Amino acid sequence: VSYNILHRKKVIKMSNMNPVTLQKIDTLRENYLKDEKARVVRNALVKNDIGTISRNFDAERNNPNIFSIDLKTMPVTNQYQSGRCWIFSSMNVLRELIAKKYNMAEFELSQNYIAFYDKLEKANWFMECTLQEIDGPVGSDNMRFLLEWAVGDGGQWNMLVSLVKKYGIAPKSAMPDTYQGSHTSKMNAILNRRLRKFAVDSRKLAQAGKKDEIPALKETALKEIYGLIASCFGLPPQEFTFEYNDKDGNYHAEYHVKPLDFYANLGIDLSDYISVIHGPTVDKPFHKTYTVKYLGNVVDGEQVKLLNLPMDELKAAAIAQMKDGYPVWFGCDCGKDADRDTGLWDNAQYDYANTLDMQLDMTKAEMLDYKESAMNHAMVLTGVNLVDEKPTRWKIENSWGEKIGNKGYFIASDSWFDEYTYVVAVHKKYLSETSQKALLEEPKELLPWDPFGTLVD
Repeated sequence: VSYNILHRKKVIKMSNMNPVTLQKIDTLRENYLKDEKARVVRNALVKNDIGTISRNFDAERNNPNIFSIDLKTMPVTNQYQSGRCWIFSSMNVLRELIAKKYNMAEFELSQNYIAFYDKLEKANWFMECTLQEIDGPVGSDNMRFLLEWAVGDGGQWNMLVSLVKKYGIAPKSAMPDTYQGSHTSKMNAILNRRLRKFAVDSRKLAQAGKKDEIPALKETALKEIYGLIASCFGLPPQEFTFEYNDKDGNYHAEYHVKPLDFYANLGIDLSDYISVIHGPTVDKPFHKTYTVKYLGNVVDGEQVKLLNLPMDELKAAAIAQMKDGYPVWFGCDCGKDADRDTGLWDNAQYDYANTLDMQLDMTKAEMLDYKESAMNHAMVLTGVNLVDEKPTRWKIENSWGEKIGNKGYFIASDSWFDEYTYVVAVHKKYLSETSQKALLEEPKELLPWDPFGTLVD
């Protein structure tokens, strides 16, 4: 009886929805068979990728690998089968500063060192966030969000700043990559199972009126999680020897260097680098700052703070920093209109709409609001081509190894940059007075699932 009642309710609920009738199917088939272009496309797709037959080859010609501002940077790195792009890209920015300071031709920072502490801090962050929701239903929107994402590889610029300011940085030689560090999916699955078990067990204690036992429960979980990460990534060094040859071939060595001192010796404060976003949606007026609920990794670290600016101002700040000789960390949607072989991102290089006779146009705001696009990858801007001081294309240092693109470097057309770039990290001195004043305001908190809460990986 209960099943029949539920079934009738379902039928009633669905009765206002229009089905695809068999008659409609016949009409759709008949119309499709009359379309000669559709026949040609269908035959072409039997043996070809959809991108191949939709390709506009003028796009490559219109975006040559030549730039009026072209920073001389080091060979690309490789994150392998992991989502650590935000760590790799930020370390690639920092290594250029280190190379200038010590007159080095090549150098690489340990991404594994940062990833170790990121995983540990994220585990603690997750447990603390779930404890904030412990008196609410497990099916609440916030809990479902936390449990769905748990702990992954991804992150944002502010999260990197918190890690570096707390733990410092180290050369790659002091903590090289491990197999698990560069192939993280299985470790993440085990880690997240343990974290979800903590959520289960802590709620059981709360429901039994034993909240005072939760701290001990958390300590046990943290101990096990530390062991997992240490076994997978290795133990981070407490100090190291910094050895290198400068560009003139001279050998140098500094002994007993602590990671925090290594960062401090750079003479920069990463807190001065601001996450500038371009979010043209109704809920985010420009020249205002935002944060996202439950977005972060280090509980005692910096708040994620996002300054929303019009695209021309975001570009101006990034270009100004590169004119001064410094690369720019940025986040984008790398899945759109990309060709890994040629190393080109251009929203004009694939004409899917005309090839398939489909309406596909959406504004950037609509793509954000309707989950068609969001930032999912972080890289480094190392150049730009300017014509009458206006950008036409951008040079990008990726972290997918040197076997793709232009030895691992990519090109983005300016129109693609407009459409799919969402954040840059620039020094605050490159921002206007209006923007710097906005940084002093308390940021508006966005919902946990806002597109700007996405972690790039």
